[in-house]
Amino acid sequence: MTKLDNVKIFSGTSNRALAQKIAEKCGLPLGNAEVVRFKDGETFIHIDETVRGRDVFIVQSTSKPVNENLLEVLIFIDAVKRASAKSINIIMPYYGYARQDRKSSPREPITAKLVANLLSTAGADRILTMDLHADQIQGFFDVPLDHMQGLPLMVNYFKAKGLYGDEVVVVSPDVGGVKRARKLAQWLDCKMAIIDKRRPKPNISEVMNLIGEVEGKTAILIDDMIDTAGTITNGAAAIMERGAKEAYACCTHGIFSDPAIERIAASPLKELITTDSIALPPEKQIDKIKVLSIDGIFAESISRIVNNFSISEMFERHD
Repeated sequence: MTKLDNVKIFSGTSNRALAQKIAEKCGLPLGNAEVVRFKDGETFIHIDETVRGRDVFIVQSTSKPVNENLLEVLIFIDAVKRASAKSINIIMPYYGYARQDRKSSPREPITAKLVANLLSTAGADRILTMDLHADQIQGFFDVPLDHMQGLPLMVNYFKAKGLYGDEVVVVSPDVGGVKRARKLAQWLDCKMAIIDKRRPKPNISEVMNLIGEVEGKTAILIDDMIDTAGTITNGAAAIMERGAKEAYACCTHGIFSDPAIERIAASPLKELITTDSIALPPEKQIDKIKVLSIDGIFAESISRIVNNFSISEMFERHD
Protein backbone atom coordinates (compact mmCIF):
# COMPACT_ATOMS: atom_id res chain seq x y z
CA MET A 1 0.00 0.00 0.00
CA THR A 2 1.45 3.38 -1.00
CA LYS A 3 1.29 6.49 1.14
CA LEU A 4 -2.13 7.98 1.79
CA ASP A 5 -1.06 10.99 3.87
CA ASN A 6 -3.52 13.35 2.21
CA VAL A 7 -6.57 11.04 2.33
CA LYS A 8 -9.59 11.27 4.62
CA ILE A 9 -12.25 8.55 4.64
CA PHE A 10 -15.73 9.28 5.98
CA SER A 11 -18.85 7.14 6.29
CA GLY A 12 -22.52 7.80 5.86
CA THR A 13 -25.00 5.77 7.87
CA SER A 14 -25.85 3.13 5.24
CA ASN A 15 -22.80 0.87 5.73
CA ARG A 16 -20.48 2.11 8.44
CA ALA A 17 -19.02 -1.36 9.04
CA LEU A 18 -17.71 -1.52 5.46
CA ALA A 19 -16.31 2.02 5.71
CA GLN A 20 -14.49 1.08 8.90
CA LYS A 21 -12.93 -1.97 7.24
CA ILE A 22 -11.85 0.06 4.19
CA ALA A 23 -10.20 2.67 6.45
CA GLU A 24 -8.40 -0.06 8.42
CA LYS A 25 -7.14 -1.67 5.20
CA CYS A 26 -5.78 1.75 4.20
CA GLY A 27 -4.13 2.17 7.60
CA LEU A 28 -6.23 5.25 8.34
CA PRO A 29 -8.71 6.18 11.05
CA LEU A 30 -12.31 6.69 9.93
CA GLY A 31 -13.02 10.40 9.74
CA ASN A 32 -15.09 12.10 12.43
CA ALA A 33 -18.44 13.32 11.19
CA GLU A 34 -21.81 13.68 12.88
CA VAL A 35 -25.03 12.76 11.07
CA VAL A 36 -28.12 14.11 12.83
CA ARG A 37 -31.78 13.46 12.02
CA PHE A 38 -34.12 16.26 13.06
CA LYS A 39 -37.58 15.43 14.37
CA ASP A 40 -39.19 16.36 11.04
CA GLY A 41 -36.84 14.05 9.10
CA GLU A 42 -34.26 16.61 7.94
CA THR A 43 -30.64 15.46 7.81
CA PHE A 44 -27.81 17.58 9.21
CA ILE A 45 -24.12 16.70 8.83
CA HIS A 46 -21.17 18.25 10.63
CA ILE A 47 -17.56 17.37 9.74
CA ASP A 48 -15.61 17.30 13.01
CA GLU A 49 -12.10 17.62 11.55
CA THR A 50 -10.39 19.66 8.88
CA VAL A 51 -10.54 18.43 5.27
CA ARG A 52 -9.02 21.53 3.64
CA GLY A 53 -6.81 20.45 0.75
CA ARG A 54 -7.46 16.74 1.38
CA ASP A 55 -8.60 13.93 -0.93
CA VAL A 56 -11.89 12.97 0.73
CA PHE A 57 -13.60 9.59 0.19
CA ILE A 58 -17.18 9.18 1.42
CA VAL A 59 -18.55 5.63 1.73
CA GLN A 60 -22.31 5.42 1.21
CA SER A 61 -24.42 2.81 -0.59
CA THR A 62 -27.86 4.03 -1.63
CA SER A 63 -29.64 0.97 -0.28
CA LYS A 64 -32.80 0.91 1.85
CA PRO A 65 -33.93 3.53 2.83
CA VAL A 66 -32.85 4.55 -0.66
CA ASN A 67 -34.06 8.16 -0.78
CA GLU A 68 -32.79 8.96 2.72
CA ASN A 69 -29.34 7.53 2.01
CA LEU A 70 -29.16 9.33 -1.34
CA LEU A 71 -29.99 12.71 0.16
CA GLU A 72 -27.54 12.05 2.99
CA VAL A 73 -24.63 11.59 0.59
CA LEU A 74 -25.62 14.76 -1.31
CA ILE A 75 -25.58 16.73 1.95
CA PHE A 76 -22.25 15.11 2.87
CA ILE A 77 -20.79 16.25 -0.47
CA ASP A 78 -21.99 19.81 0.11
CA ALA A 79 -20.48 19.92 3.61
CA VAL A 80 -17.10 18.67 2.36
CA LYS A 81 -17.11 20.97 -0.67
CA ARG A 82 -17.76 24.03 1.50
CA ALA A 83 -14.90 22.89 3.77
CA SER A 84 -12.46 23.25 0.84
CA ALA A 85 -11.58 19.60 0.20
CA LYS A 86 -9.11 19.06 -2.63
CA SER A 87 -11.24 16.30 -4.17
CA ILE A 88 -14.53 14.63 -3.28
CA ASN A 89 -14.74 10.94 -4.14
CA ILE A 90 -17.91 8.94 -3.50
CA ILE A 91 -17.54 5.22 -2.78
CA MET A 92 -21.01 3.93 -3.63
CA PRO A 93 -20.68 0.13 -3.83
CA TYR A 94 -24.40 -0.25 -4.49
CA TYR A 95 -25.81 2.38 -6.86
CA GLY A 96 -29.51 2.73 -6.13
CA TYR A 97 -31.99 3.39 -8.96
CA ALA A 98 -29.68 1.51 -11.37
CA ARG A 99 -32.62 -0.58 -12.59
CA GLN A 100 -34.26 2.57 -13.97
CA ASP A 101 -31.65 3.00 -16.70
CA ARG A 102 -33.94 3.40 -19.74
CA LYS A 103 -37.48 4.07 -20.87
CA SER A 104 -39.17 0.73 -21.47
CA SER A 105 -42.52 2.42 -22.16
CA PRO A 106 -43.73 6.01 -22.71
CA ARG A 107 -43.77 8.59 -19.90
CA GLU A 108 -41.21 6.87 -17.69
CA PRO A 109 -38.20 8.49 -15.99
CA ILE A 110 -34.57 7.48 -16.43
CA THR A 111 -33.79 7.83 -12.74
CA ALA A 112 -30.30 6.33 -12.94
CA LYS A 113 -29.34 9.37 -15.04
CA LEU A 114 -31.08 11.75 -12.63
CA VAL A 115 -29.08 10.36 -9.70
CA ALA A 116 -25.85 10.77 -11.70
CA ASN A 117 -26.78 14.41 -12.33
CA LEU A 118 -27.53 14.98 -8.64
CA LEU A 119 -24.15 13.61 -7.53
CA SER A 120 -22.25 15.64 -10.12
CA THR A 121 -24.16 18.85 -9.45
CA ALA A 122 -23.70 18.49 -5.69
CA GLY A 123 -19.94 18.52 -6.26
CA ALA A 124 -18.65 14.94 -6.50
CA ASP A 125 -15.38 14.78 -8.45
CA ARG A 126 -15.31 11.00 -8.84
CA ILE A 127 -17.60 8.01 -8.26
CA LEU A 128 -16.43 4.54 -7.29
CA THR A 129 -19.09 1.88 -7.63
CA MET A 130 -19.36 -1.87 -8.19
CA ASP A 131 -21.21 -4.06 -10.69
CA LEU A 132 -23.76 -1.61 -12.03
CA HIS A 133 -27.02 -3.19 -13.17
CA ALA A 134 -26.16 -1.99 -16.68
CA ASP A 135 -22.61 -1.05 -17.74
CA GLN A 136 -23.87 1.81 -19.88
CA ILE A 137 -24.86 3.75 -16.73
CA GLN A 138 -21.19 4.79 -16.68
CA GLY A 139 -22.06 7.06 -19.60
CA PHE A 140 -24.58 8.97 -17.47
CA PHE A 141 -21.73 10.64 -15.57
CA ASP A 142 -19.74 13.68 -16.62
CA VAL A 143 -17.15 13.02 -13.90
CA PRO A 144 -14.77 10.02 -13.74
CA LEU A 145 -16.40 6.78 -12.66
CA ASP A 146 -14.41 3.72 -11.58
CA HIS A 147 -16.43 0.54 -12.04
CA MET A 148 -15.26 -2.21 -9.69
CA GLN A 149 -16.03 -5.90 -10.09
CA GLY A 150 -17.02 -8.40 -7.44
CA LEU A 151 -16.36 -11.33 -9.79
CA PRO A 152 -12.75 -12.01 -8.68
CA LEU A 153 -14.01 -12.53 -5.11
CA MET A 154 -16.58 -15.05 -6.33
CA VAL A 155 -14.03 -16.86 -8.50
CA ASN A 156 -11.56 -17.22 -5.64
CA TYR A 157 -14.30 -18.48 -3.33
CA PHE A 158 -15.60 -21.13 -5.74
CA LYS A 159 -12.12 -22.28 -6.73
CA ALA A 160 -11.21 -22.69 -3.05
CA LYS A 161 -14.24 -25.02 -2.74
CA GLY A 162 -13.13 -26.98 -5.81
CA LEU A 163 -16.08 -25.75 -7.87
CA TYR A 164 -14.59 -25.37 -11.34
CA GLY A 165 -14.02 -27.43 -14.47
CA ASP A 166 -16.21 -29.89 -16.33
CA GLU A 167 -18.38 -30.86 -13.36
CA VAL A 168 -19.62 -27.28 -12.96
CA VAL A 169 -22.00 -25.16 -15.04
CA VAL A 170 -22.61 -21.43 -14.63
CA VAL A 171 -26.24 -20.43 -15.11
CA SER A 172 -27.52 -17.01 -16.09
CA PRO A 173 -30.99 -16.50 -14.55
CA ASP A 174 -32.06 -14.44 -17.58
CA VAL A 175 -30.89 -13.47 -21.05
CA GLY A 176 -29.74 -10.04 -19.81
CA GLY A 177 -27.13 -11.60 -17.52
CA VAL A 178 -25.41 -13.71 -20.19
CA LYS A 179 -22.29 -11.53 -20.38
CA ARG A 180 -21.78 -11.77 -16.61
CA ALA A 181 -22.34 -15.54 -16.58
CA ARG A 182 -20.02 -16.10 -19.55
CA LYS A 183 -17.20 -14.27 -17.78
CA LEU A 184 -17.60 -16.37 -14.62
CA ALA A 185 -17.73 -19.54 -16.73
CA GLN A 186 -14.48 -18.54 -18.46
CA TRP A 187 -12.74 -17.94 -15.14
CA LEU A 188 -14.00 -21.26 -13.74
CA ASP A 189 -13.19 -23.11 -16.99
CA CYS A 190 -16.69 -24.55 -17.29
CA LYS A 191 -19.75 -24.41 -19.53
CA MET A 192 -22.73 -22.08 -19.29
CA ALA A 193 -26.52 -22.37 -19.39
CA ILE A 194 -29.24 -19.73 -19.70
CA ILE A 195 -32.70 -19.58 -18.15
CA ASP A 196 -35.34 -18.07 -20.41
CA LYS A 197 -37.81 -16.29 -18.17
CA ARG A 198 -40.57 -13.76 -18.45
CA ARG A 199 -41.41 -11.03 -15.95
CA PRO A 200 -45.15 -10.27 -15.96
CA LYS A 201 -44.61 -7.40 -13.49
CA PRO A 202 -41.78 -6.02 -11.30
CA ASN A 203 -40.31 -8.44 -8.71
CA ILE A 204 -42.18 -11.40 -10.26
CA SER A 205 -40.55 -13.84 -12.67
CA GLU A 206 -41.50 -17.13 -14.30
CA VAL A 207 -39.08 -19.71 -15.74
CA MET A 208 -39.99 -20.69 -19.30
CA ASN A 209 -37.07 -22.70 -20.76
CA LEU A 210 -33.50 -23.75 -20.02
CA ILE A 211 -30.83 -23.40 -22.69
CA GLY A 212 -27.87 -25.66 -21.98
CA GLU A 213 -27.09 -28.83 -19.99
CA VAL A 214 -27.15 -28.98 -16.19
CA GLU A 215 -27.85 -32.65 -15.55
CA GLY A 216 -25.39 -34.22 -13.12
CA LYS A 217 -23.49 -30.97 -12.65
CA THR A 218 -23.05 -28.46 -9.84
CA ALA A 219 -24.82 -25.32 -11.03
CA ILE A 220 -23.84 -21.79 -10.05
CA LEU A 221 -26.43 -19.10 -10.73
CA ILE A 222 -25.04 -15.57 -10.97
CA ASP A 223 -26.76 -12.18 -10.90
CA ASP A 224 -25.68 -8.62 -10.16
CA MET A 225 -28.31 -8.15 -7.44
CA ILE A 226 -30.92 -10.19 -5.60
CA ASP A 227 -33.94 -8.26 -4.38
CA THR A 228 -36.95 -10.42 -3.46
CA ALA A 229 -35.07 -13.58 -4.61
CA GLY A 230 -37.92 -14.80 -6.83
CA THR A 231 -35.73 -15.06 -9.93
CA ILE A 232 -32.84 -16.87 -8.26
CA THR A 233 -34.95 -19.33 -6.23
CA ASN A 234 -37.21 -20.13 -9.19
CA GLY A 235 -34.08 -20.67 -11.26
CA ALA A 236 -32.56 -22.96 -8.63
CA ALA A 237 -35.74 -25.04 -8.50
CA ALA A 238 -35.83 -25.27 -12.31
CA ILE A 239 -32.25 -26.49 -12.67
CA MET A 240 -32.66 -29.03 -9.86
CA GLU A 241 -35.78 -30.36 -11.61
CA ARG A 242 -33.65 -30.77 -14.73
CA GLY A 243 -31.13 -33.00 -12.94
CA ALA A 244 -28.52 -30.67 -11.48
CA LYS A 245 -26.53 -32.24 -8.62
CA GLU A 246 -26.29 -29.08 -6.49
CA ALA A 247 -27.28 -25.44 -6.84
CA TYR A 248 -25.28 -22.44 -5.66
CA ALA A 249 -25.98 -18.78 -6.32
CA CYS A 250 -23.92 -15.61 -6.15
CA CYS A 251 -24.53 -11.90 -6.50
CA THR A 252 -22.69 -8.69 -5.73
CA HIS A 253 -25.60 -6.83 -4.14
CA GLY A 254 -27.77 -8.63 -1.62
CA ILE A 255 -30.79 -6.33 -1.31
CA PHE A 256 -32.95 -9.10 0.16
CA SER A 257 -36.30 -7.31 0.37
CA ASP A 258 -39.07 -9.35 1.98
CA PRO A 259 -39.77 -12.22 1.41
CA ALA A 260 -36.24 -12.91 0.07
CA ILE A 261 -34.81 -14.56 3.19
CA GLU A 262 -37.80 -16.92 3.52
CA ARG A 263 -37.51 -17.86 -0.17
CA ILE A 264 -33.77 -18.49 0.08
CA ALA A 265 -34.17 -20.59 3.23
CA ALA A 266 -36.88 -22.71 1.60
CA SER A 267 -35.09 -23.06 -1.76
CA PRO A 268 -32.88 -25.94 -2.94
CA LEU A 269 -29.87 -23.60 -2.94
CA LYS A 270 -26.98 -25.07 -0.99
CA GLU A 271 -25.34 -21.68 -0.52
CA LEU A 272 -25.77 -18.09 -1.69
CA ILE A 273 -22.66 -15.93 -1.86
CA THR A 274 -22.93 -12.15 -1.77
CA THR A 275 -20.78 -9.17 -0.71
CA ASP A 276 -21.08 -6.50 1.95
CA SER A 277 -21.83 -3.76 -0.60
CA ILE A 278 -25.13 -3.56 1.30
CA ALA A 279 -25.11 -4.07 5.06
CA LEU A 280 -26.92 -7.31 5.99
CA PRO A 281 -28.86 -6.84 9.25
CA PRO A 282 -28.65 -9.60 11.88
CA GLU A 283 -32.23 -10.74 11.31
CA LYS A 284 -31.37 -11.55 7.68
CA GLN A 285 -28.18 -13.47 8.39
CA ILE A 286 -28.89 -17.16 7.80
CA ASP A 287 -26.57 -20.13 7.34
CA LYS A 288 -27.21 -20.35 3.59
CA ILE A 289 -25.93 -16.80 2.99
CA LYS A 290 -22.14 -16.29 2.86
CA VAL A 291 -20.91 -12.67 2.81
CA LEU A 292 -17.55 -11.77 1.22
CA SER A 293 -16.06 -8.38 2.02
CA ILE A 294 -15.15 -5.89 -0.70
CA ASP A 295 -13.04 -3.79 1.69
CA GLY A 296 -9.77 -4.82 0.05
CA ILE A 297 -10.98 -3.88 -3.44
CA PHE A 298 -11.96 -0.36 -2.43
CA ALA A 299 -8.92 0.17 -0.19
CA GLU A 300 -6.66 -0.76 -3.12
CA SER A 301 -8.71 1.51 -5.39
CA ILE A 302 -8.20 4.49 -3.07
CA SER A 303 -4.45 3.90 -3.09
CA ARG A 304 -4.33 3.59 -6.87
CA ILE A 305 -6.45 6.70 -7.45
CA VAL A 306 -4.44 9.05 -5.23
CA ASN A 307 -1.14 7.67 -6.57
CA ASN A 308 -2.29 7.70 -10.22
CA PHE A 309 -2.02 3.96 -10.81
CA SER A 310 -4.23 1.87 -13.09
CA ILE A 311 -7.55 0.59 -11.69
CA SER A 312 -8.25 -1.88 -14.51
CA GLU A 313 -5.17 -3.94 -13.65
CA MET A 314 -6.96 -5.07 -10.48
CA PHE A 315 -9.48 -7.03 -12.51
CA GLU A 316 -7.33 -8.60 -15.19
CA ARG A 317 -7.29 -12.39 -15.22
CA HIS A 318 -3.99 -13.95 -14.21
CA ASP A 319 -3.75 -17.70 -14.89
